[in-house]
Amino acid sequence: MKNFAIIGVGGYVAPRHLKAIHETGNNLIAAYDTSDSVGVLDSYFPATSFFTEMELFDRHCTKAKNRGERLDYVSICTPNYLHDAHTRYALRLGSDVICEKPLVLNPWNLDGLQQVEEQTGHTVNNILQLRLHPSIVALKEKIDNGPQDKIYDVDLTYITSRGYWYYTSWKGDTRKSGGIATNIGVHFLDMLLYIFGALEQSTVHVATHDRVAGFLRLKRARVRYFLSINAHTLPESAVSQGLRTYRSVTIGDKEVEFSGGFTDLHTESYRRILDGRGFRIADARPCIELAYEIRNARPAGLTGDYHPLAALETEPHPFGW
Repeated sequence: MKNFAIIGVGGYVAPRHLKAIHETGNNLIAAYDTSDSVGVLDSYFPATSFFTEMELFDRHCTKAKNRGERLDYVSICTPNYLHDAHTRYALRLGSDVICEKPLVLNPWNLDGLQQVEEQTGHTVNNILQLRLHPSIVALKEKIDNGPQDKIYDVDLTYITSRGYWYYTSWKGDTRKSGGIATNIGVHFLDMLLYIFGALEQSTVHVATHDRVAGFLRLKRARVRYFLSINAHTLPESAVSQGLRTYRSVTIGDKEVEFSGGFTDLHTESYRRILDGRGFRIADARPCIELAYEIRNARPAGLTGDYHPLAALETEPHPFGW
């Protein structure tokens, strides 16, 4: 049994980590969040020591360490811009790290994390769970075993509707979230790079507060992508079913089915990490670099080969920002 702590236990994604720790037969000894809305702990680890101040959490973990108690892993579920700092803290505390996406916002921060890994002898593992989705595993195997000179035409569409609260939260601040491409798209960017190989060209056609669309030339694919948090961009097929999320990946004229199968991917990620097969800093680097490039690109407008939904009329920011 391994001992875990969680930083950011009150966040949206934390319950998936709690479930993963529980289902892999491990123990949560400490948790921290600035919010005390953490009743979810009762469902998994009611005896966990919980703190709303980082200083008290640090004191608790340090005292436990000084008493010879192990803290094997720290899971990071905080806002994106804090991942780097909290990962560094956990490494220096003497623990291995499991960090949510994105590992960091800026590529050069990866170099710093590698240095801290080397200094402490502990490791950083990034949750890149789409790589473990059965449909994606099968697709990668098919591409790897297919004609090596074939270039595939791919369309990626991911729309996950968000209300106006999004713009008031840290997620609506590009400096803190990394923007649409990072906050909702980094897993899909990683998936594309993982399957089709290294980036050769990136063009951003549209980039606003609620969507980003562009074109990627990868080693073995031409990709048109559209990422959005605006419910008005949902296709009619999703609206008629009352859905607020739509995922679609087409290769040529064939749809890749991966609408389900997401519920246990964090648990499977934890199993791999505990077995020493987690996704490390080098694995995360390509998608971090690509998301950074998209975030800082000057939109080219509707030129060249663009995603059909890129032509949708862009709505003004709801708060006029």
